[in-house]
Amino acid sequence: MKPVLILALCLSLAACKPEVAQDTTPVELTAETLGHFCQMNLLEHPGPKAQVHLEGMPGTPLFFSQVRDAIAYARLPEQSHPILAIQVNDMAVLGATWEVPGRGNWIDADDAFFVLGSAREGGMGAPEAVPFGTREAAEAFAAQEGGTVMRLSQIPDDLVLTPEETAPADTAPDADFENRLRALSRPEG
Repeated sequence: MKPVLILALCLSLAACKPEVAQDTTPVELTAETLGHFCQMNLLEHPGPKAQVHLEGMPGTPLFFSQVRDAIAYARLPEQSHPILAIQVNDMAVLGATWEVPGRGNWIDADDAFFVLGSAREGGMGAPEAVPFGTREAAEAFAAQEGGTVMRLSQIPDDLVLTPEETAPADTAPDADFENRLRALSRPEG
């Protein structure tokens, strides 16, 4: 009888064990930090960065060379783990520049104000969702660089999920490529 009582006591104590939340404290970038999509060193690319903390992967967030890419990642259906937190560089912090977006200036993406459609390109050369900790800082940036201020929940999918062309067709180095390809594929006659 005693072993059953001990087992019941152990099970009841295990059920009362408080669940410990996974630590999502921002992780600082180092020379070894690589972007999730590009697998390139983040410190070699300008513009704000982002990190995504996934459930079951404590202390090892996914890093992104562009904030826009982290937002896109969060909206893709192919994710393997639930997202616990997305953090972005607050570009309003004193000392944060486009070349060096800062250290210790991570803010939760849900709390940020983003400028989309500005003249600034992110670290991978695509349009960027530039994050700020205050609406005033975001509006000042938008007044200078163009763009619209939005909260994370207001950003339409097509602004982050649509691939960006790297060069217009008429200015591409090989603009007549399609015509040459068509000429090669014409039936001989």
